[in-house]
Amino acid sequence: MKTSALLFCIITAGGYAFQSAAPSSRVVISRASPLHETKTDLEDLAKKLNPLIGYYDPLGLGSSQFAGRTDEFTIGFLRHAEIKHGRVAMAAFVGYCVQSNYRFPWPMTLDGSQFPSLSLSPPEQWDVLPFAAKVQIILFVGYLEFYSEISSSNGQPGEMKHYCKGGIPGKYPSFDANPHPVPFNLYDPFNLHKNMSEEQKERRLLVEINNGRLAMFGILGFLCAQTTPGSVPLLNGMLGSYTGEVMAPFQGDLDIVLGGRSMVEAFGLS
Repeated sequence: MKTSALLFCIITAGGYAFQSAAPSSRVVISRASPLHETKTDLEDLAKKLNPLIGYYDPLGLGSSQFAGRTDEFTIGFLRHAEIKHGRVAMAAFVGYCVQSNYRFPWPMTLDGSQFPSLSLSPPEQWDVLPFAAKVQIILFVGYLEFYSEISSSNGQPGEMKHYCKGGIPGKYPSFDANPHPVPFNLYDPFNLHKNMSEEQKERRLLVEINNGRLAMFGILGFLCAQTTPGSVPLLNGMLGSYTGEVMAPFQGDLDIVLGGRSMVEAFGLS
């Protein structure tokens, strides 16, 4: 069953996810000025990403001026959020496929406990992780999030501007200014792309956004298929059912605090 799921992932990813930008849209945007900071720039970007649909904003988020700020601030926030969520979704999609079929051979904890069995689905594998392991994962991700938000608002020499203040949406700061030596940066740790042209960078960003959008549908499709049988016909028979709560990452770990009730029940969300 899991092999079938992996084949489905490879087929759909190969057919749709890794698509390149249209050759006719080879327009280079200068890095010397803020990227996509106006609604007009957003509309132009949408046409490059998907010429058939173009700019689609039924809720008017692009001109909603979050917290009374400017459109540029709002668009920078939304652009960065989409790129970030797309990256997380791509990691989740690939991780779902990999951990359904493989696991690390070495012990997971100091007491010799092994990684969760492959007989469990990815959501079930998360449920059986030790509470301390879950906390470590979330704290690490939280640190990366915190570090990405400490960019200087004004863009001092050697620093990058915040994405809501004219900076580049999706760009992650390097660790070079960290007082403690860090051998690798999060993006391009081996400096394989340091000589990439501006045109290549723009094209790869368009591809990344499209792949991220598809990955969001992909990982949600997996979770829907497991929690609501029949909701994704293409995945019928490929994935086992999951009876847990995908929106309660600490289910079972906080039962004492919550009086034996699930997080959803305790907070009246059911």
